Amino acid sequence: MSLNFTPWQRTAHGANLLDPSGLPRVTIFEEITGLANKHNALNLGQGFPDTEGPEVIRQIALDAISNGANQYAPGSGIPVLRKAIADHQSRFYNIELDADAQVVVTTGATEAISAAVLAFVEPGDEVVTFEPYYDSYAAMIGLVHAEHKVVQLNAPDFQPDLSQLHEVITDKTRMIILNNPHNPTGSVFGIDVLKEIVELAHRHDCLIVSDEVYEHLTFGATHTPIATLPGGFERTITISSAGKSFSFTGWKVGWATGPEQLITALRTVKQFLTYSSGPAFQPAVAQALKLPDDFFHQFAASLGHTGRLLADGLEKSGIPVYRPQGTYFLVADASKLGYSDATDLARLMPERLGVAAIPMSVFAHPQNRDAYGSLLRFAFCKKEEVIVEAVGRLSGFMELAK
Repeated sequence: MSLNFTPWQRTAHGANLLDPSGLPRVTIFEEITGLANKHNALNLGQGFPDTEGPEVIRQIALDAISNGANQYAPGSGIPVLRKAIADHQSRFYNIELDADAQVVVTTGATEAISAAVLAFVEPGDEVVTFEPYYDSYAAMIGLVHAEHKVVQLNAPDFQPDLSQLHEVITDKTRMIILNNPHNPTGSVFGIDVLKEIVELAHRHDCLIVSDEVYEHLTFGATHTPIATLPGGFERTITISSAGKSFSFTGWKVGWATGPEQLITALRTVKQFLTYSSGPAFQPAVAQALKLPDDFFHQFAASLGHTGRLLADGLEKSGIPVYRPQGTYFLVADASKLGYSDATDLARLMPERLGVAAIPMSVFAHPQNRDAYGSLLRFAFCKKEEVIVEAVGRLSGFMELAK
């Protein structure tokens, strides 16, 4: 990275948003979305649901607005939401939290990630993520002028190789950012991997930031928060949000939990980012977190069903699929079509097939993109009829073979 880059350029460079001259370029997400709109294609590239969250929860937010919840909420979040988050962690994972000292509400999970990196990472520190990675991690690592190291996740299971984990995490590592369940691969990390991460964090005296926004969206796999493992809680900031669990992505209500000293540091930075947000959404999310277990099970089952429909359709069209264990996403391999770089295929698909997807290589360091070159990410967090229509259109996939 150029030492002459300004902070905004470091942020953009970290997220692969600069061209070789150092100027901003159109992202592949913008480009593919533009092509989808131009050709009236079904956009399975964007990872947001096209269904609304529970009506009863939406009504709470509407009532809160009518009843005057329109001014600043407390910087840490309203007490009823912090209590609901603590109760959620106890109910699902037997993690006992002090809602006043070990919970902070943020403007989505993204702000929690940003505040965590800003609070603890110094210029020159190393931060480890798992590649392919969510671009927000890379952007913040670039902003603070840290070194972004990666542990690669490879098909078919997209689990980290433990030997590479040992090579990459060293005494120079300040933070390990874990996304589990993992976007964009759809994998759920095994207990052996999580235990190894905890052991290495202790050995090398570094922190763990565990992004668990897809915690309730797993299919036949069990999500284990790393903070529940021996030695895990004391070094871990756990992050989640209402966006993925309840289909309220636009509400931007997230949270971070963990040891008091870590949450105090994160909250101190967070108060000078947004300070607070969503005063009418926070009581609604508090109630959502109290929904019965059946809600969470049925939501995951419904999402798993649309994922299977899409996977079955892709495989029927001749495209191999790595079936996800969780998240909104599945990965398909376009190498049979003759594409070593799926970016070219992604640009053709909106016009030729009427479906849009994102090439996986955009979630990787430039020098590692070939490892993911033939892979495409599809989002299946859509209505069943949309997925069925997409499957019909994708039946012509082999016609795009080179």
